Amino acid sequence: MQQVLIITLEALRASRLNEPEKLASFVLGTCRMTVLDIRRGTRRRERILATYGGDLYPSSSGWEPRLDHERLTRCVQGLKERERSVVVMTFFDEHTGAAVAEFLGVSEANVRVIRHRAIHQLRNCLGVTA
Repeated sequence: MQQVLIITLEALRASRLNEPEKLASFVLGTCRMTVLDIRRGTRRRERILATYGGDLYPSSSGWEPRLDHERLTRCVQGLKERERSVVVMTFFDEHTGAAVAEFLGVSEANVRVIRHRAIHQLRNCLGVTA
């Protein structure tokens, strides 16, 4: 919903929507395309995991990765808002550095620094050594 709202506001600000009566159609089409993008990304991740997942976590070692979702949630919520936005937009929404930079109104280099620092903080919070 947020993605659709952002796209709609950007289109309105850029005057790409000249006919107000077509706003509902634009929003509906944007919703449809956003859902398709999300599904496409999910299918792509599933294919990659099916193809290479065995290489990442060999079953013969007996080690199985475990993710403490509650702890990760607390750690992500502990980040500053801008850091959290960069992490979520990069890793969850799969936006490019340029898209994140444009959205936040900062440079791409600044996005990389913010992301690097946020990942470092998450590792410390989770107790992971890099």
